[in-house]
Amino acid sequence: MRRAVITGIGFRSPLGCDWNSVRAALRRQENRTERCDELDGFRNLNCRLACRAAGTLPEYPRRKSRSLGRVGHLAAAATEAALGDAGLLEAEELHSPRTGIAYGSCGGAWQGLEETGRFAVERDANCLSATSYVQIMPHSVAAGLSIFFGIHGRLIATSTACASGSQALGYAAEAVRNGAADIMVAGGAEELSPYSVAVFDALFATTASQEPARTPRPFDRSRDGIVVGEGAGTLIVEEREHALRRGAPVYAEILGFATNCDATHITRPSSPRMEECMRLALADASLVPDDIGYINAHGTGTAEGDAAEGSATWRVFGSRVPVATLKSYMGHTLGAAGALEAAFSVLMARDGWLAPNLNLADPDPACGDLLFIREGGLDCHPRHVMSSNFAFGGVNTSLIFRLPDD
Repeated sequence: MRRAVITGIGFRSPLGCDWNSVRAALRRQENRTERCDELDGFRNLNCRLACRAAGTLPEYPRRKSRSLGRVGHLAAAATEAALGDAGLLEAEELHSPRTGIAYGSCGGAWQGLEETGRFAVERDANCLSATSYVQIMPHSVAAGLSIFFGIHGRLIATSTACASGSQALGYAAEAVRNGAADIMVAGGAEELSPYSVAVFDALFATTASQEPARTPRPFDRSRDGIVVGEGAGTLIVEEREHALRRGAPVYAEILGFATNCDATHITRPSSPRMEECMRLALADASLVPDDIGYINAHGTGTAEGDAAEGSATWRVFGSRVPVATLKSYMGHTLGAAGALEAAFSVLMARDGWLAPNLNLADPDPACGDLLFIREGGLDCHPRHVMSSNFAFGGVNTSLIFRLPDD
């Protein structure tokens, strides 16, 4: 039976662009929420907080980058790092028809969206550029990466809101497991823009807090909404024997994956369908709830979302499994969330320390009687890790990773 393993990890995140930086920030228990002055120019916007990606993006040749936009640049930088980590950046295998891409984002680049909006308002075609549309296509990031790195195998573009990155990882694993590919470049990306903040603000889903260090507050009784972030996470998913033959590092195996949809409401989450998704992932991995040693929760900080997810998680796992959400550190990175959170969860498990929830002073009973990691974190080496994401549109995902024995 073919097995899908992770052989490379690269990212751009609010916590840093390399694992040492991210781990240090987690150890210091500091979030990266900050006031975003760019939002002050927009009327009737309640939220003024956000989480920017750390660092400066590399400069790429214009012929390779002109249609990417910031979201594509974030994805390209993360993918370059992941391919380098996996020893594939200069490899001929990168250009094999059995190497593909599964990548997602909620949308495209703000620049292309702004140009398109100006065209609609001003009714002037001169508002559009040659890259306006290609920057906002649903598959813009995936297609841009294929061109950027010369990857011409199968392309899977996931644009399923906050499940985009995790769905991409799951579909990449399925492609490897069923023999359609030997290597898949997988992940998700999102850029911070006034639009990404405003759409959640209009849904009354963003925080109105003016205290960056104390926001967001997932699963806390006083939570009041999300903080929008940005970033990109890329994981190289590879057939295990193929990876071992070339001496590649193996971070973890993608042992289980499930995705389903609520089929009830476009924005209101369904706790029963979340529960069903987690149980389906366990079945795919041939595991039982007691096998899971750590759960990376979606945990956005919204009233309904946290309650639905927390109660679903409790019905599956009870109060035994340690639970935490990384959004309390880097906000909600939307299409990048599933990839970044999966990567950081695997790396924390490998290192034997799990970061605590931040700003969780008073856990809300409506979120279930869960074993939330608090204060100093938790020293342990979980063999099996679950990471779940639940998105608008009623899209649910759960991934299960198995860490190597040694």
